[in-house]
Amino acid sequence: MSILRKLALIVSALALTVAAAAPFPVSIPLPTDFAPEGIATGPHHTFYVGSLTSGDIYRGSLHNGKGAVFVDAPPGRAAAGMKVEASVHRLWVAGGFTGHAYVYSTRDGSTIADLVLSTPGDSLINDVMITPAGAYFTDSFHAVIYLVPIGPGHRIGKPRTIPLSGPAAVLGDFPNLNGIAAPSNGRVLIVGQSSRAELYLVDPCTGASRRISLTGGALTPGTPDGILLEGRTLWVVQNFANQLVKIQLSPDLRRGRIVATVTNALFRVPTAVGADGHRLALVNARFDLGFPPPLGPGAPPGTDFNVVQLNKP
Repeated sequence: MSILRKLALIVSALALTVAAAAPFPVSIPLPTDFAPEGIATGPHHTFYVGSLTSGDIYRGSLHNGKGAVFVDAPPGRAAAGMKVEASVHRLWVAGGFTGHAYVYSTRDGSTIADLVLSTPGDSLINDVMITPAGAYFTDSFHAVIYLVPIGPGHRIGKPRTIPLSGPAAVLGDFPNLNGIAAPSNGRVLIVGQSSRAELYLVDPCTGASRRISLTGGALTPGTPDGILLEGRTLWVVQNFANQLVKIQLSPDLRRGRIVATVTNALFRVPTAVGADGHRLALVNARFDLGFPPPLGPGAPPGTDFNVVQLNKP
């Protein structure tokens, strides 16, 4: 082998080593005026963020920070919480004040389903969780959850409403039910209540609920937003508190202990969190600049938005 050939191989190997060691960006910009709320992560360090005002879906890479608008949604749509159903290349999206839920292909961004869950304007379809039984959605206006069954062959079934009972059915000041999560078997749901800063276990079949008792501190009323469950670790985003709370749950999920409260100078009213290996990704909604319509005037024109990455504590 010639000396030049050896040098070329050495340079190539060094370049690959440097690329592999390059840190993931701590801040990833989103389009100006995008008005994001929900975030979901998928295979290969992919993330999706939805716009409350347009319904558009932005897809990017947590590895290099590059991305673009992936779904140019038809007029009248909105995007709040979302989850990736990686096995069948689908993205499930809560439709906010539209009363709808949307399912998009993660292959090409096409619409797979437009599902009517409730009356537009009389509901706030806030977040979604996928289980073996189907997709469950929360409503911040009503004491219900919505189930969209997933049948044989991954067929999307007809939505149905499950009334809640127990403490999760007690509505308080807006917002009420918000984030939703579940263990992999889907035998129980975990639902967050924002105004009272409580967490509930919910029977996905009957809607019966019980409060999860917390020790080691308390959540901040009015701020709990998106939640994420990994094993027995529950992450809770506290939007206006600019915090991410780590809760260690008991084996039966009935009790939890707050073990860490994470702050970050890059947090600007984060609303949702997704996981990517040993990292977490949070999206900044910047609601302090104005809630999106119909709750408020929205952030001023020219407002920048971003996704923040950090290592799990």
